[in-house]
Amino acid sequence: MTIKEFKNNFIYQLSPVYPQTEIDTFFFYLIEEYLNLQRIDITLQPNFEISSENETLLNKALARLKKEEPIQYILGKTEFYGLPFHVNRHTLIPRPETEELVEWIISEVKEIRTNNQTKSLSILDIGTGSGCIPISLKVNIDNSTICAIDVSEEALKIAKHNSDLNNSLVQFLNLDILKADSLNVFTKKTTSDEIIKFNIIVSNPPYVRNLEKIEIKNNVLQNEPHLALFVEDDNPLIFYTKIADLAKKHLSSDGFLFFEINQYLGSQTVGMLHQKGFKNIELRKDLFGNNRMIKANL
Repeated sequence: MTIKEFKNNFIYQLSPVYPQTEIDTFFFYLIEEYLNLQRIDITLQPNFEISSENETLLNKALARLKKEEPIQYILGKTEFYGLPFHVNRHTLIPRPETEELVEWIISEVKEIRTNNQTKSLSILDIGTGSGCIPISLKVNIDNSTICAIDVSEEALKIAKHNSDLNNSLVQFLNLDILKADSLNVFTKKTTSDEIIKFNIIVSNPPYVRNLEKIEIKNNVLQNEPHLALFVEDDNPLIFYTKIADLAKKHLSSDGFLFFEINQYLGSQTVGMLHQKGFKNIELRKDLFGNNRMIKANL
């Protein structure tokens, strides 16, 4: 089969499911991954013969796409903040909105260091998933100690692999944040009453209410881990409330708390933080115009 023949069949098979622009993107991703050809190569060599082995791989990928499986899971990888990350069904696929959150944190760090370039920073990411937030921060913030936790041991396996992939030293720990009384698990001083402190605590926890499932596309709903996505309708801020309580104990006096949030619960999340004594609370919109990020301090 030639590339041209495969492309025609690819478009025919996927047209009932995806828009043309998305189909084209999938096609080029797969051709580059399995045939190591770029777009210009495809244009110049439409009659390039695909080997039977590669044809089998491409058709398997096509079958998975027809079932609305994310292309990132099919390829087993994606890109976040300019860095490579491996993903699977145990991890969420990193979103552009989360890149904005990372950018905000990095900008804040630059401002913090305006008068003190050598200041060492300690950062904690709660609910790390693929590790995209802490790894991106570690790569881009010098002189930083970064820790990350997740309830899923399978997700942490991927996060640790991604840390090695990007040559970043991040300390990962398996922990159910809802059952944690403190974050002193990161210190070896088990006999000390000293409370470990972080300059920055960041979290992109589960925040999609069950009632919002009707808004979620099938490729997400049927494939990405619900554990990392959904919360009960009657307590949608359960993770934010718990993390805020822990942050009151473990955030340094000049530290910051960053959240990615549910776009529909911006005012409620801000109100909760006010109630718990946080100050200078800033609610920021994402590139799509939705309330998506919060920064606060004590």
